[in-house]
Amino acid sequence: MKRLALLSVYEKTGLLELAKELIENFNFEIISSGGTATFLQAAGLPVTSVSDYTGAPEILGGRVKTLHPRLYGGILARRNLPEDLRQMEEQNIRPFDLVVVNLYPFEKTVADPKITLDQAIEQIDIGGPTLLRAAAKNFAHLTVLCDPIYYTKYLEQKGEPSVDFRQSMALATFKRTQAYDLAISNYFSNLTLSEEEMTPYYWTLSGQIIQPLRYGENPHQKAAWYKVGMNPSGWSSAEQLQGKELSYNNLVDLEAARRLIAEFPSSQPAAAILKHTNPCGVALGSTLAQAYTKAFNADSLSAFGGIVSLNQSIDLDTAQALIKTFLECIVAPGCDPEAREVLATKSNLRVLLLSNLISGSNFSLQMLAGGFLLQSTDTIASLPEQWKIVTQKQPSPEQLQELLFAWKVVKHTKSNAIVVTKDLATLGVGAGQMNRVGSVEIALAQAQNRAAGATLASDGFFPFDDSVRKAAAAGISAIVQPGGSVRDVDSIKAADELGLVMLFTGIRHFLH
Repeated sequence: MKRLALLSVYEKTGLLELAKELIENFNFEIISSGGTATFLQAAGLPVTSVSDYTGAPEILGGRVKTLHPRLYGGILARRNLPEDLRQMEEQNIRPFDLVVVNLYPFEKTVADPKITLDQAIEQIDIGGPTLLRAAAKNFAHLTVLCDPIYYTKYLEQKGEPSVDFRQSMALATFKRTQAYDLAISNYFSNLTLSEEEMTPYYWTLSGQIIQPLRYGENPHQKAAWYKVGMNPSGWSSAEQLQGKELSYNNLVDLEAARRLIAEFPSSQPAAAILKHTNPCGVALGSTLAQAYTKAFNADSLSAFGGIVSLNQSIDLDTAQALIKTFLECIVAPGCDPEAREVLATKSNLRVLLLSNLISGSNFSLQMLAGGFLLQSTDTIASLPEQWKIVTQKQPSPEQLQELLFAWKVVKHTKSNAIVVTKDLATLGVGAGQMNRVGSVEIALAQAQNRAAGATLASDGFFPFDDSVRKAAAAGISAIVQPGGSVRDVDSIKAADELGLVMLFTGIRHFLH
């Protein structure tokens, strides 16, 4: 008797070749549902429809077609149990040796913002996941293939797949159904959950591999890059124009660079240079080349080997400035043809185009022993009109613009964070120190005599007035900080005594 295979797929890639091999070389009889049967019959292959095999027609517009004991009995039967075999004979059920199923394109469907809820619901596959899970559960006795990428691997088994192969296909199938269910769950969550409700009882993250990475943060650590959802988005949709393969650290730094540059609308050229996720130079300019040059000059030593993000397409002048020093990566929303030719002279330089630098994940994860922490991302808008001027001296419009710029940069600097800026460019950055005074000293030391008349931003409040006094001694004229210390009055008094402007934002931006 011929072996039995169930083929019921939405994605037809590779299906015809697989079916021909199964029939001609592996002694299979094909059972197929709906569109799959029609597709194979049109190619002249002998196929039995599910309806003919089960004796039950498709109903409810195709919503019910594979949910039948004759199918599931043949999939779930344990061939080593006499009782299962007896019942199969009584019910005229044949065992399946192969189940090939892929699912309705729910993820692709809901990626279109124009899709209605009713349209999304019709793309929720019911029979497909059920068939897949049933076949994966019984991998001891049959093979399940959930994606066309596995067809060739199956055919290489020459009709006798090992139990290890069958188990590996079962694992791939369970991961696929998990990702599919998660996509549905996330879709409904996005429809109903507000940020205040972002603490669901169950929370799951699933991804599809983009590529293994050579290693993680260090050569002895393994790593891989995954995307969330079936469709490219974010960095998985970026175009890499040139350069070596991206590393784990490159991707971590690039995401930090994207988050920072997203603070600045493309209406004014902005450039940021980062090292180890911290900004070493950020600037606005009248042209992109000027913005990059200002950012580079802010700390040219640290810029060596840096990650650059730009909020406008790379033009010729900017490209010529970029190739003057060694850089790891550049990301921008576009690149002019003339600029591409210039950048290509640095063949190892990684250049990526990401048209949407603004959109990112609305949550972040931190793994810990036995679990993880989940939080919404720090995307709160910076609104100077809601800040409080706490000193006698009032800021000028130019100072207010500078304070806003400094505040946006310090938000993306590791705590304890201090940023000194002037003329819409960073002069000094103190990041990741164990005390705030240490960060102040580092930032002021980098700024040197350029700190005269500059502004200073702090991601957290000043617990004492010592930081204010150090800033004033270096020539700082204006400070922006969250406020909220029990000793705020001391900092305000010192600022008034020293003739500084100081504003409280009422918001802190710790970045651990």
